[in-house]
Amino acid sequence: METLASLLDGNHDHTARFDDAFTELQEGQRPGAVTVCCADSRVLQADAFGTDEPGTVFTVGNIGNRVVQTDDDETVISGDVLYPLVHTDTKTAVVLGHTGCGAVTATYDALTGDGSEPPGIQHCIDLLAPRLEPGIDRLPDGLDRAAAIDCLVEYNVDQQIGALADSDHVPDDVTVAGCVYDFQDRYGGDRGAIHVINIDGERDLETLRARRPEIASRVTRLWDY
Repeated sequence: METLASLLDGNHDHTARFDDAFTELQEGQRPGAVTVCCADSRVLQADAFGTDEPGTVFTVGNIGNRVVQTDDDETVISGDVLYPLVHTDTKTAVVLGHTGCGAVTATYDALTGDGSEPPGIQHCIDLLAPRLEPGIDRLPDGLDRAAAIDCLVEYNVDQQIGALADSDHVPDDVTVAGCVYDFQDRYGGDRGAIHVINIDGERDLETLRARRPEIASRVTRLWDY
């Protein structure tokens, strides 16, 4: 109970800071972006974007920053991701992976025969595996395990962006962006920096920088496959 008590003490600070912030949000929400982040305690999803105001970002978290679910054996865009795009006029979707992702690691291990997980986790791996398996086959030779996982983190983000871009249920005017949060010094620069690797399915760095000069310094990849 000590942990819960500590969390509730923190809620006192929260209510003091945000009491007035909810006044304009009583009847609904119109967040500017939906972010789909890996459920990892090291990645503070909204705070990673410097956002601390309610109503700004619709946050979705799950292991592997997945945008898909299964429905009667059909793979569809997950309802928690789709909801703000359909019902709150949100026009930007950001898939945020992170270096050293445990879900990508578990999927890699499952696909290479080195791991097994309880059923609930296995279900998540089963959603990631079909998209990650081709990436494993394309990995450059000579990578150590950590480098291979981080390449696959990018590959997974690309695949999730592809699922959004290909869905008939995602409105055509929604911008979909793929990013990686780095707290392990993989990309260089500051720890906790967000690096853009994909926008609307485009992965070529020079093309992205030319199209989006305002964020050109944030556009980079570890793996150009």
